[in-house]
This record gives sequence, C-alpha cells and structure tokens, in this order.
Amino acid sequence: MSLPPITRPKRWDMPFSQEGGHDADISDEDVEELLQLESFRNIDEKGFKKSVPLRDILRNDVRIQTYRAGDVIVRHGDWGSSAFLIMSGAAAVELDRGDGGVVKRQTKKKRRSLFQSFAQLWQNNRHREVRDREAAGQSNLRSEDGVTRLYLSDVSAVLEDSKSATLEAGQWFGELAALGRTPRAATVIATDRSRLVEIRWQGLRDIMRFDRNGALKGQIDNVFRERALTSFLKTEPLFADLGSDDLRQLVSECELVTFGEYDTATPFRDLKSTDDSISDEPIIAEEGERASAVFLIRSGTARISRSHFHGRKTVGYLNPGRAFGLSEVIWGGKGDSQPKYEYRLSAIGYLNAVLIPATVIEALANRKVISGPSGSAAGEYSESPVQEHLLNFLVDQHYVQGTATMVIDLDRCTRCDDCVQACAVAHDNNPRFIRHGPVSGRHMIANACMHCADPVCMIECPTGAIHRDTNDGLVLINESTCIGCAQCANNCPFDAIRMVEVSTPSGGVIVDAKGTPIMEATKCDLCQDQHGGPACQHACPHDALERVDLQNLFDQGVISR
Repeated sequence: MSLPPITRPKRWDMPFSQEGGHDADISDEDVEELLQLESFRNIDEKGFKKSVPLRDILRNDVRIQTYRAGDVIVRHGDWGSSAFLIMSGAAAVELDRGDGGVVKRQTKKKRRSLFQSFAQLWQNNRHREVRDREAAGQSNLRSEDGVTRLYLSDVSAVLEDSKSATLEAGQWFGELAALGRTPRAATVIATDRSRLVEIRWQGLRDIMRFDRNGALKGQIDNVFRERALTSFLKTEPLFADLGSDDLRQLVSECELVTFGEYDTATPFRDLKSTDDSISDEPIIAEEGERASAVFLIRSGTARISRSHFHGRKTVGYLNPGRAFGLSEVIWGGKGDSQPKYEYRLSAIGYLNAVLIPATVIEALANRKVISGPSGSAAGEYSESPVQEHLLNFLVDQHYVQGTATMVIDLDRCTRCDDCVQACAVAHDNNPRFIRHGPVSGRHMIANACMHCADPVCMIECPTGAIHRDTNDGLVLINESTCIGCAQCANNCPFDAIRMVEVSTPSGGVIVDAKGTPIMEATKCDLCQDQHGGPACQHACPHDALERVDLQNLFDQGVISR
C-alpha cells in the first residue's frame, strides 16, 4: 500500500537558519548585508551555477547569530561542521591548552535504558525502514533568541588563567575543522555582545569552489598561516619547546602543500578501480632523492614504501600529525653529507601537509634548539609486524582510514549470522551492514561503516544529513534532512551505505508526485545508543568479529601474524 505522494526532498528544504531550534530566517536585507562584508564583497557571482547561486547559498546555508559575553561559541575537541565570521563584537580563542580548555566536554552519551534495550525484542516495527514523517517535523545554560547555549558567568576571570587571543570583526574561525572534517582545535568564547555569521561547510565549500577570484579561499589560507599553523607545529614534540622568535621564523619558512582535491571523492573511488594503486599515487618525496624538506601531515593519509625487486613494498603509512624525513635531515642520513630519503612517501587520495625546508631544520639543530626526531616522528621505520600481503591489502584499499573497521576472522566465523540478527534488533529490525566483503588470507573486511578518520562520504552531501557526531566524531545520518540523493552511497569506497525505500509505521511506501518511492541513506551507527557498544561484536559467539581502529594498525592483535 502506498501513501499519497509527497514533494521529493531538496537541498534547501530546511535552511540552516531553521536547524537546531533556530527560527530567524535570512531575509533579502540580510543577504545584502552579507554581500557588503569584506569576506563576500569581492566574490564573483557570475562563476556560480544557476542551480547554486551565491545569494541562495547565503540565504540557505548561513545563519546570523547573536551571542552575549560569556557564551561558548565552539568547544575544543567538538567535531565541527560550520565556520564562523565575526560581524561585530569580539571573542577570545584559547591557546596552548592541553587539558581540553576551560569548558570541559561531556563524554557520557545518552543511551537507552536497560529495559528499553531489552524491549526492542518485541517493540520493533514489523515493517521495513519505518519513518514517521509527521513526527519529523542546566544551571550553565541560558536561552538567546530561542536557542539554548552554554555560557561562563565570569568570562574575564576564567580567561585570566589561560592564554588567549582576541578575535575581532572581520575574522574567521572554525573553518579548518569544518572543511577538514576534524575536531575543533580550540574553545572560542564571546567576550562582548556579538553578531556572528555561521555558515555550514557545504555552503563554504561551494563558495570556495565557484568563486573565480579565489577571494575567500585566500582568506582561509591566510587564517591558517596566521593562527593555526603555529598551534599545528607545536603538536610535533620536536618543536614544542621553541621560543617565540624561533617559532615565528619557522612559521614564515613553511609552505602548505596539497595533493588531490579536498572537495571530491574521486581519488578514493579510483582506489577500487585500479590494480596498481601505488603507481598512480602522487609522490610527495622520492626514495633516494636528496632530503630537502620535512613533511608534517596535516590531513589525509600517506603511504611509506621502498624498492623491492622490480616493484615496491609498503612498509607503513602516516596519519595526520605524523612527520616524514626528520631523521634523514637531522641525523644526516647516517653520515652522508647530502642525506637522501630512505623511503618514498606518496599520497593516498587527498592529502594536505606542511613542508619545512631542510635548511631551517638543520639551522635549528645546529643551534641545539632541537635535538632530534621524537619517538612519534616517522624517521626510522621498522618492518611492520603485519604480514606484507595484509598490509598492502589494507593500505591499497584505503581501509587504514577506518577507526571502527569490522574485521572478521574467517577461521573462527561459523556463518551463524548472529551478528546480523543482533544488528537488526538494535535498529528496528533493519540490519545496517552486510556480512560480506573483500578477503585477504583469513581476514574479511565486512561492508559496514568504518567511521573513517576522513569520511569522504560527507564531501558532496548537499544538506549535511551525513555528519559527525559533535562529541565523539561518529559518522551518522540525520533522517529528517536526508533527501535521498545517494551522493554519500556513491562516494563511499567501501559499499557501506545503502539506499532504501522508506515506509510509514503502517507499512505504506512513501512516494513522490511521480509515484517513485522516496529513498534514504542508511548505514552502521556503531550502536551509539546501545549499552555495551556495537551489538554485532558482542553477539558473536566465537569472537570472530572485532571492531578495529586501523589508525593504530601495528598495535592491533586481531590482525597480527
């Protein structure tokens, strides 16, 4: 039985100004005001597609928010999906806090009660993929324009105890987390009554993509160099103790380098369609060439390989925050007057790195300001404890992106399907993965969402329906804003997202005006609301299934020899 047709969902059915309890729509006057701001004034509107004009982006992907002194705008460690521009007022950004900042994050998630979990056995819907369309329509909290926010009662006293920098009108913040799909790097607190432009990252992406003048992209790059690069460099223990003068000199000599494009998933999809992905990867540093620079990975994944007979052997990989070339530059390649890279470094998909010239590192080492690469630095590589064929398999297929990869030991698995049944019970009788996938030796990687370190499924989602959970970074799908465009399913290199027909509680299929069923995306949510975590793993009677963080591949016993 089908219901009366509904209008097929579109990108801007729910403007950003209406999300999360906001109800202040962007008016024509607001759009004109935004276009007069320096950040948008020089953007060439003619370069935008007719279907995605600049004015519609500002009307639908932007909201203007008012904050009072003490309101917390963003928190260190939260996963961000929007950027902010100060229109008026001021804010303070915390610097150099290693303890999470003055505003502690809530780490305890809201989960079902024990009875609610048990009741799923008889309360789940009998029909597939049910959506209720009608329903879809503390002392340190306070409300401003209908929006409840966290605030600090005495912001001046709090900030006196921490290092902070002032942000004024015309300055951006939060753009790196939004575009890079990474956690917020600092807490930002309003220090005066302020008006801010908040733009969700899809709008920011499209402006930077279609602006032929590159005005906004230039501003974003400058913001990183002026503010974030210093903090980023200090995350490398080698530079943690540099004085302010040396650090400023280091920043001035650095170069930002990128390989691939951040706003396309094509390189990741191509990994699945080539038999020799390593030969197609952009080379960052070549084995045997003069070690002319050190590379700090800012985002993305890089492969470390060396010559092996007539081919190449993968010996490891680097994730954000890791360095390449330090030992060759500082230790002189074991006495060589012109040190050479001992390995090749190549980019897997999109990669962003900070290049530091060898002359700068050598000068700091000669002055004994730095003494040598830290234990975390990628300088002296050792052979991986993981079998070579398995390591190549995981890196070639890009599974090293997974923070919760479903690895099944086929020698233990009896194909009982208890894992699938447990998943179905936890998700209203709709399993969110398929117990099937690529195999290497005795290990199979099931087609289940891995909650990637860099989730490329999010790149082209027009509404932000697929997003990171603010607290723990899980990749989730908002059913109320998913329009069924299938961009996330098409972009996922691991076949972990399914497009499904949706029904009402009575079993009626939801269709559009043409009679075509409405589709929505579904995938594993890592049982975020269930006691004990992933039901699939806990239901396996033979311990054949484990969720593995392949960002720490060498420490995982489940895929050891």
